[in-house]
Amino acid sequence: MGRELEIKLAVDGEAALERILADDTIAALVDGPWQERLMKTTYYDSPDRRFSSHFWTLRHRMEGKNSVVCVKAPTEDPRVRGEWQISAAEINEESIEALMKSGAPMELLYLYGAGDVQPVCGAEFTRKSVMLRFSDGSRAELAGDHGILHGKNQQLPFAELEIELYEGAPTEMEALAAMLQTRYGLKHQNKSKFARARALI
Repeated sequence: MGRELEIKLAVDGEAALERILADDTIAALVDGPWQERLMKTTYYDSPDRRFSSHFWTLRHRMEGKNSVVCVKAPTEDPRVRGEWQISAAEINEESIEALMKSGAPMELLYLYGAGDVQPVCGAEFTRKSVMLRFSDGSRAELAGDHGILHGKNQQLPFAELEIELYEGAPTEMEALAAMLQTRYGLKHQNKSKFARARALI
């Protein structure tokens, strides 16, 4: 199963985010080049909110020129989400089948239903990211996002910092997040982009 263990921290605007990304402690952990990409995400749900009511996320995202379809599902550990992603141009029966072949639970078939899912909200943002390597050999991706969440009529600007574990134990990743919280007065962002955008009208 694809597993996503990440820490998400709310940031007070793009300028504050840039200061955090330039932090000397982060610079000492950088393991590879920084990347900057424009992300355009469209989230899907059914009219009866099957995905959101089950705490699942179904999305199509343009990551630069790359088109991907992703589904996320809750696990027994509230810190961890199941995540499966494929290269696909759109959400349809073929991409749903491909997600299940990649390991997504069969429950996805029930949630997708007769294909009545439709775009309900979205996000457009710039992501600046880099891989970090910690002293215990673990690795994590650090990403700073800033942009707009949008519903059908409303928009909400946002900035946030994400640290996602790629390899090893989360101990040092969590220590870095705690340090950044203290140094910059950050708070956990407990709601996903989808949940915040879905709440907009």
